Amino acid sequence: MNGTLLRNLLLASVTGVVIVVDQITKLYIMQTMRPHESIPVVPNLFSLTYIRNPGAAFGLLAGSSNAFRMVFFGLTSIIALGLLSTILLRMPERDWMGRLSVAGILGGAIGNLIDRLRYGEVIDFLDVFVENYHWPAFNVADSAITVGVIFLIIHFAFDKKEDPPVAPETSITP
Repeated sequence: MNGTLLRNLLLASVTGVVIVVDQITKLYIMQTMRPHESIPVVPNLFSLTYIRNPGAAFGLLAGSSNAFRMVFFGLTSIIALGLLSTILLRMPERDWMGRLSVAGILGGAIGNLIDRLRYGEVIDFLDVFVENYHWPAFNVADSAITVGVIFLIIHFAFDKKEDPPVAPETSITP
């Protein structure tokens, strides 16, 4: 098996693992908990809390009509998946950190898209808080997207670009 094929299989595996783990954890939560039920894991810090989020990140657009949300999220998901796939395909093969980051983001985007197509909303259950200050609930797909974006930002911020080769000076003598 050549190196390119092996690297692409690994990237596809990262995307696939994110999708599978995301969907399995959401299915487990839906089968074992009631909506809005909360199970403390670390007191005053972390709970499993079953939330169905019809909106975007942080519940944005949750109050919009179902038809609007389906069209809006459908179109934005298709655009995002197309953009992520294009970025992944155009990244240099040697840009391993960038490609892994995009593969994780792609897996997270697909995981949440599956929820929107199946349920019309996203299943969230990871609830981080301090006393009464809660971060909005999230899921494995959201985590993969966030970690992927953070790594991508760090990667691009510290990526050293090679200077283009300088052509030797030629002198023309009259």
